[in-house]
Amino acid sequence: MTVHVLGWVLNELSLNRKVVLATVLNTSGSVPGKTGARLAMSSESKVWTGTVGGAGLEHRVLQHCRRLLSERNQPFAEVLTYGLNKGAKGYEVTPLDSLCGGRVSIAVEVMMPMPHVHIMGGGHCGEALANTLHDLGWAYSVHDTREAFVSIEKYPHAVERSCASVSDLMDAESAASLARFSDVVLLGHDWAEDQERLLGLLHRLNVPDVCLDGTSAPRIGVIGSRSKWQAFEKECLQQGLPQELLNQVICPIGLNIGAQSPEEIAVAVAAQIMALHKDVNPDDPTWRQS
Repeated sequence: MTVHVLGWVLNELSLNRKVVLATVLNTSGSVPGKTGARLAMSSESKVWTGTVGGAGLEHRVLQHCRRLLSERNQPFAEVLTYGLNKGAKGYEVTPLDSLCGGRVSIAVEVMMPMPHVHIMGGGHCGEALANTLHDLGWAYSVHDTREAFVSIEKYPHAVERSCASVSDLMDAESAASLARFSDVVLLGHDWAEDQERLLGLLHRLNVPDVCLDGTSAPRIGVIGSRSKWQAFEKECLQQGLPQELLNQVICPIGLNIGAQSPEEIAVAVAAQIMALHKDVNPDDPTWRQS
């Protein structure tokens, strides 16, 4: 059961889904689940696998997992102790309406997926960014319409490599499938290709209540000048895309650190993704103390 649950957790995380893992730490007396029993729940429709013993205990743990998935957007851990009778007493013991009479402590952990960045444009900046992402232990995929720029030699650690046309690439995607990426970064060598990519992405993500937050839908970043973005924005509006959605796109992508070389640009882009992933404001002088 442990192997199954942990394998399921890793798969859900690889799909950019938040997971809560509950593990029975220790027990005393009569309890439905033994030490080491595990249950995991995913943010994907709140599905779960495994068990901590069933009955009222499991019902209460599942309720708590749902609440954490709704409220927590950062890693979090706690230990809960339940007394399996309604008269249970003691420090931080939650009584349950049960006749078992035992006591059980359960570790509950919110696990956040690491970023999975889709690099659209496999040139010098894309290659430098891929190296930086790999050093951070993050996943990346790469697309370029030129086969030589998505080779295994250039991108040995890519989860996905694609040299399809932009239209063929987008035909295979939907809002649901794009959610496997935390970020999509447009680094193309041709502004027309980047514009086509942006339009394809936004048309698919133009669904009710979408938020380009890196969880329900990927954040989108575009390399380039303000004038380039104004041209892209004009074309998107002419195609009927809402301003509210366009306002969520980051352009130019990357923190303003004076980056010029591909390697410096990679640092700036990765740093901005990290700040967004960790929900910190690099412009706030107090965040380092929090």
